[in-house]
Amino acid sequence: MGHRVVGVNPPRRASVVFILTDDQGYGDLSRTGNKMLDTPNIDALAADGATMNQFFVQPLCAPTRAEILTGRYFPFTGVSGVCEGAERLNLDETLLSDLFKEAGYATGCFGKWHSGIQYPYHPCARGFDEFIGFCCGHWSHYFDSTIEHNGREYKSTGYLPDVLTAHAMDFISEYKDDPFFCYLPLNTPHSPWQAPDEYFEKFAGMAIVQKATVPENEIDDVTRCALAMCENIDWNVGRVIARLKELGIYDNTIVVYLSDNGPNSNRWNGGLRGIKGSTYEGGVRTPCSITFPARIPANTDVAQVASSTDFLPTLCALCGVEATPDKPIHGIDLTGVLCDGELLPDRSVYTISPRRKAASIRQGDYRYHNNGELYNITRDIGETADVADDQPERAGAMKGELDALFAEFPPMVQNAVIPVGYKAWPVTYLQTQDAELQGTLKRSSIHPNCSWICDWHDLNDSLLWHVDVETAGTYRVGVMYSAHNGQLGSRFAAECVGNSDAPRRARDCPPYLGDAGASRCEFQVDVEFNRPELRGFDRYPRDESYEKEFALMECGNIALTRGPATFILRALTMPGDAMPHVRALKLELQR
Repeated sequence: MGHRVVGVNPPRRASVVFILTDDQGYGDLSRTGNKMLDTPNIDALAADGATMNQFFVQPLCAPTRAEILTGRYFPFTGVSGVCEGAERLNLDETLLSDLFKEAGYATGCFGKWHSGIQYPYHPCARGFDEFIGFCCGHWSHYFDSTIEHNGREYKSTGYLPDVLTAHAMDFISEYKDDPFFCYLPLNTPHSPWQAPDEYFEKFAGMAIVQKATVPENEIDDVTRCALAMCENIDWNVGRVIARLKELGIYDNTIVVYLSDNGPNSNRWNGGLRGIKGSTYEGGVRTPCSITFPARIPANTDVAQVASSTDFLPTLCALCGVEATPDKPIHGIDLTGVLCDGELLPDRSVYTISPRRKAASIRQGDYRYHNNGELYNITRDIGETADVADDQPERAGAMKGELDALFAEFPPMVQNAVIPVGYKAWPVTYLQTQDAELQGTLKRSSIHPNCSWICDWHDLNDSLLWHVDVETAGTYRVGVMYSAHNGQLGSRFAAECVGNSDAPRRARDCPPYLGDAGASRCEFQVDVEFNRPELRGFDRYPRDESYEKEFALMECGNIALTRGPATFILRALTMPGDAMPHVRALKLELQR
């Protein structure tokens, strides 16, 4: 690289490219010691800025994203898990994207949102002008994927990480002369285990010479695909950096790179204990770099503990964006550390599993777990020798900190209520992944995301959604279904019961009594639509749902009044031994 002057204010406000990978472990890069793959672009990006050697996130996707976007520990933001409404950020939270948009930045999100599906939890209502990607926790197919653009589905062409990166690059080019905030949350190396041939061929049959911390739990073909996915990520990072340099805006752009949690399989992770979902180091330490040539010196190594909550105050400070959330920020501004070599004060960084079953604190060289274990990470990176009995005072003090934090947490409530009927966003999908299943109903996978109802054999079974209707009026009802010839003639009823006293379960709902107390429409499936699942692309068998195409049938109109209610889908007539598969109901406010 050529000579550059560090510490001089840039000519205009800096832009931001925030690259977040999904389930990439600390050990999934060349620069962190993995000798089985090559990640030259990610490595060079870190070398051109600051490498955060002790950077910590939360053990699962949505909690980490909540902290990045709010600067607050996720239990304070309404997030309690990763699906069925538990991933939603409370609407009274101020997001990083809100602040940048208010400051005049162009804002775009390209990839996996995972902070709420329905409007106003959708990214287009959370500070982003442009959104291309998907909103739930994972996607079922990575080749020619069906994704959305500002709420409208379309069929993309190509490998999904490549598609998302290309859209981000187009956004960068469009706003090259203005400050922009480009959020690129890629979908890999999260499963399903799908990688293009040109990347997987290198690893097919390759000996796994660096083994997982628990080697007997490693699946070699999974590791091979994960490595191929990581090399594809590196190529895409290289494309983004090349575009910034080509446009002459690289020096004045902050590029953040990190993963949202530990690896999603047992594979080499630098000797760290734990994987995704764990509050041990391996589940929460992430490869992180922050590059800003105009301000941050190259080859800066930051040894102090830092957290995903630090991004909001840090990026706002670096860009001159006023950080004015209404709620306390738990992160700290790292500007002095990154730009001037200052040392961070001693601090504790907390990691908490969803449902709060496990938690730990990283403080200096030590990590304490709420099961009473204490480890000196500097001496024992694999957390194998518990020193709690040898250092009872330290263990007691860290336990006290953790207990005090838990005492501050608000009650854990999973928000299952789906907002419906915003005039700015008149279409809402009631997806079966968010429904309460009544009776013997089953989804197509144990993982709700991207699933559908596939085993509906009992007329007493039903689906239930808790909704909150924003606008009273007439709504057009549609159903996304799949049916073979033997299921034609199946008849359903969709109804909305109650308002202020909406029943909590379908079995508590009254039977249909004409038009009294319920808005209802009945519909019958008479057209066969039965496409096969998209199989044959996986490098290793999955336990998630496959992608499957569903037909959308318009069913009729219902009248909804404003307020909370319960929406129910019932089976009325079943000609064969099962009802059609159901993916979602569509509710559209009629203007």
